[in-house]
Amino acid sequence: MKTNLALVAAALLVGFGPARADDHERFPLSPAYQEECGSCHVAYPPRLLPAQSWQAVMAGLDKHFGSDASLDAVKAKEIGGYLAANAGRSERLAAPGANGGVNLKITDTPWFKRKHRDGHDGLSAAVWKSAAVKSPANCAACHRQAAAGDYSEGNIRIPRGN
Repeated sequence: MKTNLALVAAALLVGFGPARADDHERFPLSPAYQEECGSCHVAYPPRLLPAQSWQAVMAGLDKHFGSDASLDAVKAKEIGGYLAANAGRSERLAAPGANGGVNLKITDTPWFKRKHRDGHDGLSAAVWKSAAVKSPANCAACHRQAAAGDYSEGNIRIPRGN
């Protein structure tokens, strides 16, 4: 028993533990989620919002940030189940949304704000407004493998200039 426990502890110290949002690790994505949601924008890692937020996003697909992203009931149930099962469970993600409601935006979470703050790793207001980025929600502008669910720091390239 001691050997198994020691091996698990060693693996966690070396970095083979479960991926977390803070680690910028690879997030395996459901094919249905990637196909449906990734056809319009990066299929964001479910761990970046709590289940309550994903439930609210799924309930409002007919008004999804200005677009109608409605899905048939079978696809909605499949994707909603995937999001709930893989949602974030950290207080770093728990931030109230507009008017104190459920937060629908990853960019409004304490985790996102800390990791993407002005001056951190060369980020600035000018980067967010540049033609190459346009918005903090455009993960793929800097995270070059975001579409594949890979947010590792080795794949970050912050665009310079306009």
